[in-house]
Amino acid sequence: MKEQLLKAMKRNQLVEMMYISKAGEITKRRIKVLKVSNDTFESYCFLKQSKRTFIIQNVLALIPIIRKERDVI
Repeated sequence: MKEQLLKAMKRNQLVEMMYISKAGEITKRRIKVLKVSNDTFESYCFLKQSKRTFIIQNVLALIPIIRKERDVI
């Protein structure tokens, strides 16, 4: 999972994340990875509209968001 986070950070790519909190709550969040450490990572969370720190081990899934350019006629 750490490798996927690093890849998303290097590519400046938004990702959708399935995350389980310490309380056991599962949430789906759209994030932009800002910094990756040993056990945690810092991201901008669009759900909470703020910077958040997440535990890498609690990430259930990461899905890259692919933006398509619209054709201009």
